[in-house]
Amino acid sequence: MQPDFDKQSQRLEFRKKRDQFVDALSPQDRALAFSKVPSPLAQYLLPGKIVAGYIAIGSEVDPAALLAQAHKMGCDIALPHVTSKAAPMRFLRWTPGDNLVPGPFGLLQPSENAPPCTPDIVLTPLVAFDDRLMRLGQGAGHYDRALSVLEQAIAVGLAWSVQHAPILASDIWDMPLHAILTEKSWITI
Repeated sequence: MQPDFDKQSQRLEFRKKRDQFVDALSPQDRALAFSKVPSPLAQYLLPGKIVAGYIAIGSEVDPAALLAQAHKMGCDIALPHVTSKAAPMRFLRWTPGDNLVPGPFGLLQPSENAPPCTPDIVLTPLVAFDDRLMRLGQGAGHYDRALSVLEQAIAVGLAWSVQHAPILASDIWDMPLHAILTEKSWITI
């Protein structure tokens, strides 16, 4: 059966798929997934580069191990800082292990006093992705707006393989990713 071709229906469908997939993983498989930086990503993680990640919520891919390894490789780490649905998302410096504060939408983020920065690599959460490397997010547009002004940044979506669709609904303001990393593969066009 063909799903409805609108973003809200697709969000519901892919959140359910993601939740069911992650719930079915053994604790060992979940711990091993995304536990090591793959070589296609490692080529970008040069000393002094700024890598932006996020703190996972629910069944989202957890980039904590990737961020910790990037930090050990000499990269600076940043996390998003959000104040509202309408306000632009900023990236603030963060070191693994530093305290985080609650933000809107259930986010954990650096304190607003952390230094701002411009990431070179952005690891993005997502609800689904398609063959064009279009990303379906939560719906607030924070990442699309941020990526639209980070023209030099490499944007890598982190997803479970079940979050793939051949094509997703998209709008003209949606920003494609440069690559997707799943528990099984590195995907580029």
